[in-house]
Amino acid sequence: MSGVEAKPAEAYPLAWPVGWPRARYTSRAAFADTWTLYVVREKLSHELRLLNAKSVVLSTNIPLRQDGLPYSNTREPTDHGAAVYFRLKGEPRVLACDCWNKVVHNVLAIAKHVEAMRGQSRWGVGSVEQAFSGYKALAEVGAVKPWFEVLGVDAGASWAAIQARRIELVSLHHPDRGGSPDRMAEVNAAFDEARRLRSAP
Repeated sequence: MSGVEAKPAEAYPLAWPVGWPRARYTSRAAFADTWTLYVVREKLSHELRLLNAKSVVLSTNIPLRQDGLPYSNTREPTDHGAAVYFRLKGEPRVLACDCWNKVVHNVLAIAKHVEAMRGQSRWGVGSVEQAFSGYKALAEVGAVKPWFEVLGVDAGASWAAIQARRIELVSLHHPDRGGSPDRMAEVNAAFDEARRLRSAP
């Protein structure tokens, strides 16, 4: 993306944000197939500039060219997700989408989401900062531990063992029981990742 600063996350491969559940299924978006990755990347960049976002990094599984930009004409990756990391008034923020079956449509969905959230401030009810307060990046991407380390199980643990361990961790870390919301989000994200990898119901 144009106008980026120091990068807190990797543009490739996809750095999915901590605490964001993955879509169980993807579907075809209602967007026209005429959108290109270049055009939607520029649209997202434009929306974030209007937001005065800094340190912007668009992360996908589209390989990068030597100039650091993603290839436009490349095969659709298996994981269609997209995430954009940025700073808003110094605070780390992240938006991610993986519900559509094309990377370009997930990037476009994020751009349209930013556009809609910017519109909220026009009516004087709240600020952009308030609108984005729920999208705090929980940790820098490089610090993310594998799901099995977060859950404290072996990488080859059975699905039953993973489920049992999650129940233990929920009893320890749920905010309603005095636990940390950030730790609970990390546990839920790890469990969702394990479920996705095991194709569990």
